[in-house]
Amino acid sequence: MSNTTVDLPQNKQIASRLNWLRAAVLGANDGIVSTAGIVVGVSGAAVTGHALLASGVAGVIAGALSMAAGEYVSVSTQRDTERAVVEEERQLLESDPEGELKELEELIAQKGVSNELAHAVAVQLTERDPLAAHAQWELGIDPDYLTNPWHAAFASMFSFVAGALIPLIAILVSPTHIAVGITAIAVVVALSITGWVSAVLGNAPRVPATLRNVAGGLLAMGATYWIGVLVAYLGA
Repeated sequence: MSNTTVDLPQNKQIASRLNWLRAAVLGANDGIVSTAGIVVGVSGAAVTGHALLASGVAGVIAGALSMAAGEYVSVSTQRDTERAVVEEERQLLESDPEGELKELEELIAQKGVSNELAHAVAVQLTERDPLAAHAQWELGIDPDYLTNPWHAAFASMFSFVAGALIPLIAILVSPTHIAVGITAIAVVVALSITGWVSAVLGNAPRVPATLRNVAGGLLAMGATYWIGVLVAYLGA
């Protein structure tokens, strides 16, 4: 019987937490890269410290709100879809309970148990909570733990701000003549951490994922810096 529960969505809460953590890491990563691009680009245009601060703060606020809104809309759509398929399953249980019981038996039997045991398990699960049993086995959804758009929105917003503060603080507190270099070092360290954590959460190769993450951030900073230099040159 133990083999039948390994792949059950009863671990959905754990998977949901991992998804939130992954979203938070990606949000922090976006905050690091986008804000670094803004402040380094503005620095390349040789503007005053006040303008650099204003542009950096504006970028952090705009990016954080954008991330929150995007996550809220995306997860709300996912939640609506989950509710719709759960409601459809509820209607099927009312209209064809025998057919749904047979379908549940087949799903359980596919885990490697005998037909007799699959039938017994299906009957017991159906007697306890038919909707939860069918939603979990057939759809991979726990009706009691649907995705929460507000959780996703706030997680993305706060993680974006946390990541964005790294390049913003680095460039503001560093001496002007080495500010870009110090910011680049801070960004490389931060992106190395987020790239490594993302790879761990996604069970992907650590080193290639980290190197890609760092390379993307450096490319973004390099592009925006030289664009800022060009703008300053053309406006001189």
